[in-house]
Amino acid sequence: MRATAYAHTNIALVKYWGKRDDGGRGLNLPAVGSLSLTLDRFGTETTVELSETERHDHLTLDGVERTGPELERVSAFLDLVRGQARRELHARVTSRNDVPTAAGLASSASAFCALALAATRAFGLTLDGCNLSILARQGSGSAARSVYGGFVLMHRGQAEHGEDCFAEPLPAALDVRLVVVRCGSGPKMVGSTSGMGHAQRTSPYFPAWVATHARDLDDARAALAAADLPKLGEVMEHSTFKMHATTFAARPPFFYPTSTTMAALAAVRELRAGAVGAWATMDAGPHVKVLCAPGDATRVAEAMAAVPGVFGVDVAAPGPGARVLEAPA
Repeated sequence: MRATAYAHTNIALVKYWGKRDDGGRGLNLPAVGSLSLTLDRFGTETTVELSETERHDHLTLDGVERTGPELERVSAFLDLVRGQARRELHARVTSRNDVPTAAGLASSASAFCALALAATRAFGLTLDGCNLSILARQGSGSAARSVYGGFVLMHRGQAEHGEDCFAEPLPAALDVRLVVVRCGSGPKMVGSTSGMGHAQRTSPYFPAWVATHARDLDDARAALAAADLPKLGEVMEHSTFKMHATTFAARPPFFYPTSTTMAALAAVRELRAGAVGAWATMDAGPHVKVLCAPGDATRVAEAMAAVPGVFGVDVAAPGPGARVLEAPA
């Protein structure tokens, strides 16, 4: 009754931002679809060990016993697995992040994907990719995409209960690198869930974000099919800045970029002006990720490392999907 799983982070190239109404059922249904890239550099390893004697769940994250909202969120997710397995056992969850937690580097994506895979296996369930994606989505919307490696499409879906809201891999001949530029330290001041909710409720730009999103997905998929990196990069930047425009126009406004972020974005534009193919994206946090061809990754990384205030640069390649490291015999 013990299982361990590892899941990698993913970065949305065409963004997920906002939720659609699920009638208060906690299904975590996205307002728009998304297209992402799973990375090889960052991820989460999680062990779930079931107990016949424990009266509540326990969570240890990065060596520290966690209580309060963090434990409550994990327990609520485990309730979903308990419901599917029809077993009421509590669990000890031990998790280690190879990425800063709550800093805008997609730690929740890898965390809840790894938890979904480890928990289902500990409870004796073996879910296919589609159903594992649906389950992971209910912990974190982006976790649905970390089930798979490489480029991944997340369907918005239309069904009331979310059965058509899942991720699937997208075959692509395009080889890319994503240069991750760390433009801040520590947890971000506004969490993704609260930020997207506030933008959705108060930003006049949010309806336009939703209305124009389907074309971005279509354009990105066409770029992948044609192995057209410049087109994919252009669509990615367009989606990114539209998302962040909703936060600037929220009431009151909130901002994820820092002065270092803006300097890094300027450096990306300078690279392009110098004929280096480089395009930027950002999630709900200060960090910049730069999409480029493998042959340009070293030059891009060097340019990003030279930006004042940047304290770390990593070059990531497309990574694999989630995997089981240990499962009950």
